[in-house]
Amino acid sequence: MKYKIRYYCSSDIGRCRKMNQDNFVCEGRYMDASNAAFTFPLSGTLYPDRPSMTGVFDGLGGEEKGEVASYIAARTAAETVIGDDPLSDLLEFCQTANTRILSYASHNDISSMGTTAAVLVFAKAGISLCNIGDSKIFRFAEGNLSQISTDHYCITAPGVKPQLSQNLGIPADEMTIDPYVAKGDYNEGDIYLLCSDGLTDMIRPEQIAYILQTTEFDNCINVLMSTALENGGRDNITIILCKLEQDKQSFFDVFFDPV
Repeated sequence: MKYKIRYYCSSDIGRCRKMNQDNFVCEGRYMDASNAAFTFPLSGTLYPDRPSMTGVFDGLGGEEKGEVASYIAARTAAETVIGDDPLSDLLEFCQTANTRILSYASHNDISSMGTTAAVLVFAKAGISLCNIGDSKIFRFAEGNLSQISTDHYCITAPGVKPQLSQNLGIPADEMTIDPYVAKGDYNEGDIYLLCSDGLTDMIRPEQIAYILQTTEFDNCINVLMSTALENGGRDNITIILCKLEQDKQSFFDVFFDPV
C-alpha cells in the first residue's frame, strides 16, 4: 500500500515573548533568522518516495541568539539529503547543525546558544524519528495519544521545570550530543504531532487527544493553537500535524509502474 502524508504547520510568538525563537522545516520551507512572517497555517502533502525532513526547533530562550540557533538547525534540515539510511542521515544532520551553531557562536563572540530539535522523515521503508531536547513528537492512533520522542532533562526538584541535558549547540569538550532516534511503520489514519513546549506547557496531553479525536483534521491545528493562546500563551508555539492516508493509485500507476 502506498501512503501520502497531509500536513499543517503553524508558529506563533505567543502572548508573553518579544520574539519568536522557534522555527520549523516543512517541504524545505523555514523561517529566516528575522522570523519573517508566513501566512499560517501552511499546508501540503508529503510523499514517501520523495523523503525530506519535517521538524520543529525551539531556540533556547535563556541563551543568546536562540532564534539564530533554531534558524541554523531549520536551514540545515532543509539542506539535508535523505538517502537509503534515514537514521544515519538524521544523526548526521544533528552533528552538522551542532557544528554550524558552534561556529556561528564562535565567530560572533557568543558564549552560548542552542536549540532543540524534533524531526520526522517519511520514507519508503518507514518512518524515522530523531529528537534532542524537549520539543516533542506524539503519535495519535485509535484514540490514544503517545509521546514517541524522549525528553532530555536533568534531574531537578519536584515542581520545578527541569533544565535540558541535551540540545544542539553543545561544544564537544563539554558533552557529546546524543540524539534519540527510532523507526516506525505506516498505519492509515495515524496522526503525528510535532511541537515546541509552548504547546505542551499550555495544554495537557488528554486535552490534545480530545481535540484530535473530536475536531476535523483540517481544523485541528487552529484549535490547538487557539487553545494554547487562550490558556496563557506563555512561550512561542510551533506545531506540525501530519496525517497518514492511503495514496490511491491511478490507472497509469497500476499498469505502468516501473520495475
